[in-house]
Amino acid sequence: MFINRERELLHLQKAYATKRAEFIVIYGKRRVGKTELIKHFLGKTNGVYFLAQKITEHENLKFLSLILSEKFDDPLLQEHPLTGWNQVFMYLKQNVKSPFVLAIDEFPYLLEVNPSITSIFQSGWEQILSRIPVKLILCGSSISMMENSVLGEKSPLFGRRTSQILLNPFKFADVRKYFHGLPFESQLEFYSVLGGSPGYLKQFDSSRPIYENISEKILTPEAYLYREVDFLMREELRDPHVYLSILSAIAYGKRKTSEILNATGLQKNVLHKYLSVLEDLKMVNKEIPVTEINPVKSRKALYEISDNFLKFYFRFVLPNRSAIESGRTSAILAKIKAEMNILASFNFETACKEWLENNWSDFSLSQIGRWWDKNEEIDIIAFDSAEKNALFCECKWSNKNIGTDILDELKRKSELLNLNKNIKKHYVLFSKSGFTDKLKEKNNKEDNIYLFSIKNLL
Repeated sequence: MFINRERELLHLQKAYATKRAEFIVIYGKRRVGKTELIKHFLGKTNGVYFLAQKITEHENLKFLSLILSEKFDDPLLQEHPLTGWNQVFMYLKQNVKSPFVLAIDEFPYLLEVNPSITSIFQSGWEQILSRIPVKLILCGSSISMMENSVLGEKSPLFGRRTSQILLNPFKFADVRKYFHGLPFESQLEFYSVLGGSPGYLKQFDSSRPIYENISEKILTPEAYLYREVDFLMREELRDPHVYLSILSAIAYGKRKTSEILNATGLQKNVLHKYLSVLEDLKMVNKEIPVTEINPVKSRKALYEISDNFLKFYFRFVLPNRSAIESGRTSAILAKIKAEMNILASFNFETACKEWLENNWSDFSLSQIGRWWDKNEEIDIIAFDSAEKNALFCECKWSNKNIGTDILDELKRKSELLNLNKNIKKHYVLFSKSGFTDKLKEKNNKEDNIYLFSIKNLL
C-alpha cells in the first residue's frame, strides 16, 4: 500500500521532466519507505534501481552491470561486466539520450568498502553525468553517513546535489489511512505501538486484535520486530550499550538532563555528546516550551524518544528479554494492557496537534507546541503570526465527559503565562468521550470556547 509521499513523488516527477541532469539525495531512518518511494517513482519513468550490498566493490559493479545489460539489451555487458565506476559513467554517457534514472540505494555500503567513492562520484558527476540527461539518486538509511559523507561541507560531493529529500515517518493522519476501516481508538493504539514507519506498520494485521499482534509480532523471539532495534543500534551507533542506557532512561520518564545523568551515571559533557548523536539520528527530540524566547539556552528542555516503536521497545521489550526468550509473555501483555491508555493519551495530544496544524481556519497558526513550568503544564498552546490570538488546548483521552472544571482549570493555567493583554485567548477542548451539558451550554454563550470530539477529528 503506497500512502502519502505526494509531495516527494511530485518533486521527483518534476526533476525527471527537466532536460538537465539532476543529482538527488534521499535519506531517512530505516523502514521509513525510501525504497518504496523510489520504486514507485521508477514505475512511471525510465531508469534502473540498484541496491548496494555489503560485498566487494567488484561484486557490486558486477551486479549493477547485469541490471544495465538487461535494461539496454546488451548481452556483451553481461559477459564483460564493468570494473570501475568511471566505466559506469561512460557507459551511461554512451547509452543515455533521454531522461534516465540511476537510483543507487544504500549508498553508504559502497562508502564502507571504498572511502574514496564520494571523490569518484564527484569527478564522474562533474565530467560526465552532469552533461547528460541522467537523474542520479543516491539513497541511504544511515543518516549520519548521508549527512556527513554526502551532504556535509567536508564531502567531495558537497554542493553538487540539485535537491535532497529527508523522508520522515508517517504522521498519525497517514497511519489512519493505513489502518482504514478501524475505529479511531484502534488506529491510535496501533500508532502508539508502531509509530509511523511503514516497515513496522505492515508487520501488523489490522483484522486481528492489537494484543494478538503484539504477542506474535513483537513478543516472539523469531519475530521481525523483536530484533529490529538490535539491528538498528548496531548499524547506526558505536558503543550501543551507552545509547541503550540513555534511551531506556528516557523511556521510563527520565526526561530532564539531570534525571538522565542520575539514571545512567554518565558525565554531563559525555551525555550531551551522546544525546546530540541521538538527535541527529532522529531517535530523540529535544522539546522546549513553546513560549521560550531563546530555545537554545533554555533550561527547561525535556528529551523524548521520537519514535513510538522505540518507546514501546525500551519500555516493554528490552527489560523483559529473558521472559520473552522463555515464552513467559502473559505478564508482559498484562502490563501493556494496563498502560495502553497512557500510551494512547500521549498520542492523542499528537493527533490533536496535527489536526490543529492542518484544519484550524479561524486564524493562521505560526507557533504551536506544549508548555510547562514547574508543576504546571498545558497540552497545546498556539499563537498566530501577528500575536493577536492564542489557543490554549486540553486533550482528554478519558471515558468521562469533559466538564466545566477542565475548562476552568485551563483558563487558570493560561493566566500563568506573561502574555500581552491585547492577545485574545481561545480555549480548545478535545475529548475522547464528549462533553457535559453544562459545558456545552457555556460553549454556546462564549465565542472563544471550542469543543472537539473524535468525530470532529475524522
